[in-house]
Amino acid sequence: MLITDIVKILTDAGIEPNEANIEVKMLIEHFAGYSIADIIMGKKLGEDKLKIVEEKAKLRAGTRQPIQYIIGQADFMGEKFIVNPSVLIPRDETEILVRKTIEIIKEKNFKTVLDIGTGSGCIACMVAKHTNATVIGADISFEAIETAFKNMEKFGLYNRALFRKSDLFSKIRQDEKFDVIVSNPPYIPPSQKSTIQKEVTFEPETALYTSDEKGLEFYEKIITQAPDYLNVNGYLLFELGINESLEVAQFMKKQGFKDIQIIKDLANIDRVIFGHI
Repeated sequence: MLITDIVKILTDAGIEPNEANIEVKMLIEHFAGYSIADIIMGKKLGEDKLKIVEEKAKLRAGTRQPIQYIIGQADFMGEKFIVNPSVLIPRDETEILVRKTIEIIKEKNFKTVLDIGTGSGCIACMVAKHTNATVIGADISFEAIETAFKNMEKFGLYNRALFRKSDLFSKIRQDEKFDVIVSNPPYIPPSQKSTIQKEVTFEPETALYTSDEKGLEFYEKIITQAPDYLNVNGYLLFELGINESLEVAQFMKKQGFKDIQIIKDLANIDRVIFGHI
């Protein structure tokens, strides 16, 4: 079997050719230990390693399980994060949120951050790595907290990125105050479950879906409580779902947030909103 045959396994399953090529390279790099440079230079894979890659490609094609779960890691901001079906796979859009958070922290010399719904810990870890702030990542899922802790260890962020099992603010003490609260909350309305692509169905529903039909449940809950946990002039930042920016901004204004701004992603979708108390 050739590498082109393995790519065909994926394209025959309906995976777009360019994506299939990328995914096969990821499988070869992870399971065969060959770098992209090795592949470009034409280094040949042994039959045993080709067989492993073929098996993983067939798993991907047959189940449509995301390639990141199959290899157990996902690329985010130039790093490889440990991921599994208990956490969301980090998306490029979330980088916009993280980079803006880092920019504000550096500009204001902020020191304390709360990441609500931390999942894999990708936001908490990257903020801790690129600033002098200490970050607490909170999540309702014990499995997610375990995964986030593994990523903290991987990047050596001891005493910089800390994790706590908490349903939003439930385990955050009233006397704990933060300069920044950041969150990529669940924002997909349950009515969209039937139209979601197959790969997304492998990700944890509690991290994806709201119980309300507008997808605004968690924004409202966090915005309502955030002022009690923010220092004076503290910032609140969210990743946004599609067509949710106007109502989220209204929630924030109602709770006293000022200078509310919105950042669009590359598809011209309102993707990040932030303001300060």
